Amino acid sequence: MFQNLVEYFESISPVLAALCATLFTWGLTALGASFVFLFKTMNRVVLDGMLGFTGGVMIAASYWSLLAPAVEMSTGEGVMRIFPVAFGFILGALFLFGLDKLLPHLHINFKQAEGVKTPWQRTTLLTLAITLHNIPEGLAVGVLFGGVAAGIPEATIAGALTLAIGIGIQNFPEGIAVAMPLRRMGLSRRKSFLYGQASAIVEPIFGVLGALAVTFFTPILPYALAFAAAAMIYVVIEEVVPETQQSGNTDIATLGFVAGFVVMMSLDVLLG
Repeated sequence: MFQNLVEYFESISPVLAALCATLFTWGLTALGASFVFLFKTMNRVVLDGMLGFTGGVMIAASYWSLLAPAVEMSTGEGVMRIFPVAFGFILGALFLFGLDKLLPHLHINFKQAEGVKTPWQRTTLLTLAITLHNIPEGLAVGVLFGGVAAGIPEATIAGALTLAIGIGIQNFPEGIAVAMPLRRMGLSRRKSFLYGQASAIVEPIFGVLGALAVTFFTPILPYALAFAAAAMIYVVIEEVVPETQQSGNTDIATLGFVAGFVVMMSLDVLLG
């Protein structure tokens, strides 16, 4: 079945492939958010375990799907061999750092909003926090598909699809993690769902942008892969991990992280 999927994606343009793959990841976010129609609340332990799982998938994907291929495709000798990856990694972290300081947002377990001051409601700020998570995810998938179009041997359709599947898997609990707190804040089920799924709308947008960028500017691929990896790692360390530590469920969150890492690593090694 997976091979059939690979063959189909090989038959379409990389930009369309990136769009389809990121629409899939967005769809799984919406599926997770739809649980708000079935439950009004979710056990905090379960939610922290899911967030830990999300972090594990993102860290594993950052290395296996992004950093390792970026290092392999870097040319040059000595310091210049690692320069594209190191430079792209630093840029990715600075990009998320800048967004974190500028874009108003509120993390799930925190009372104080971050970013510039704004009169926006807490529900909007919470949705924007998760939206930050999804920018590097969409970008990572798009960049890999763009690398395939550019003919880079280290970038494969199978690898890009594996990354999309892994991100989709972790987007499912992420959708729940957005919609449920909104429901507890008093929003209707419908509005909670709409906000929850909307948090991933940036993935198709940045997926297409990433594919286009690499297609037209092939030399930036190792920089772009490292950029996306750094952005994902930044999200995990700065946002996901602190959110799992607020309710005292550190052991569950850690086990969730391990499970997410193993799942993504297994997918990438077995399929990618």
